[in-house]
Amino acid sequence: MIATADLFDQLGEQLQSISIPFRNFGTPWFEGPVRTLQCREDNALLKATVSESGGGAVLVVDGGGFLTCALIGDVIAGIALENGWAGAVIYGAVRDQVALATLPFGVKALGTNPRTSGKTGKGSTDIVVEFGGVRFRPGARLYSDEDGIVVER
Repeated sequence: MIATADLFDQLGEQLQSISIPFRNFGTPWFEGPVRTLQCREDNALLKATVSESGGGAVLVVDGGGFLTCALIGDVIAGIALENGWAGAVIYGAVRDQVALATLPFGVKALGTNPRTSGKTGKGSTDIVVEFGGVRFRPGARLYSDEDGIVVER
């Protein structure tokens, strides 16, 4: 995989660069086509989504930037890994950070919170979501490493 800085040098404005300093909780190097999910303080739809075949996709979760509860932890990340997802970008919190660090799965998030989320299943999948100055549309390619995240326009 090519470093995001080198990729940006090659493709320039064909890429968007996220302005949020996400933290790495899994492997920082991952890439794949974007799948999106919007859910706020509820991860039932997230778990259902990663329980399906991921085909190497990266799940981008718009959690509204809330840090009041975790949207993903080691169990759900393990399910995603088993089902072929490349990684997850969580605009919100995660938990089980020590366990997440042992998985060969990419996880970026704003921070941590040990509190679990709701389980009502509210949310939307495969819609355009925006945060950090980036518009994430399903199917666009996302690249992640220690420097950050870039996404095709």
